[in-house]
Amino acid sequence: MRAMWKGSVSFGLVSIPIQLYAATENKNVSLRQVHEADGGRIQYKRFCTIDGAEVPYPEIAKGYELPDGEMVVITDAEMAELPLSSQRTIDVLEFVPLESIDPIQYDRTYYLEPQKNAVKPYVVLRDALHKSSQVAVAKVAVRQRESMAVLRVHADVLVMTTMLWPDEVREPDFPFLRDDPPQIRPQELSMAGSLIDSLAEPVFEPEKYHDHYREALEEMIEAKVAGEETTKPAAVTAKADVVDLMAALQASVDAAKKSRESASDTSTSEASTSEASDEDAKPAAKKKPAARKRAPKSA
Repeated sequence: MRAMWKGSVSFGLVSIPIQLYAATENKNVSLRQVHEADGGRIQYKRFCTIDGAEVPYPEIAKGYELPDGEMVVITDAEMAELPLSSQRTIDVLEFVPLESIDPIQYDRTYYLEPQKNAVKPYVVLRDALHKSSQVAVAKVAVRQRESMAVLRVHADVLVMTTMLWPDEVREPDFPFLRDDPPQIRPQELSMAGSLIDSLAEPVFEPEKYHDHYREALEEMIEAKVAGEETTKPAAVTAKADVVDLMAALQASVDAAKKSRESASDTSTSEASTSEASDEDAKPAAKKKPAARKRAPKSA
């Protein structure tokens, strides 16, 4: 694993240098969007909706849209100037029982590894925290976002789980909560309790559960590879040009003009054909007798 963050745990007057690692990873099978006909990858480009030009990543800033549609542009440099008192520091604020924190507030989990010469204070905090049967509530800033966090012990390692702020947890506001509760018979409640008891286990063992969907998808991919049901997309020789808005509009206008001219020519041709048909339909006019040719005089 590669450390994603370096800082320290501030525990009273003690500062413990640590490195932060993501404790979890996504095991989903990564699938790309492709063209079904030839397997070519579908690409998305970042382009400006005003001038239609593709925007390179260094020129992309953050924006806050106002209710009237106006945009407040904020650059990365301005973001970096915002004060974050907890930047590079996991500041322990208090200790509470783990049961007092609702899991709905949990966000992401990270492992904490002590840096060199910080193993002893790290182990002291780890063992003291484990002995107290409590967890530490802290404040930390990761990726320019300040969060509440919980420090606890897992597998002899300090683990930090970031938490959502209280106003980020939505209140459940459903109509049935405002209605009178239905009458529950004792037999129904007893039956539900019996079902819970029949499925109850003394401890949670996640190892006995499996992601059957992912396993089936992996098996299907392996079968396709074994059966040589693969597609090698053709190499892209030229980079697709970004559509210029004015050029596209001009092309549309030209196409419309050509279509109109073609329709006009067709209409004129049809009109001429119609006139000719009308002439044929008129009664034939009496023709004057043609002048007889004089026979040449004999010599």
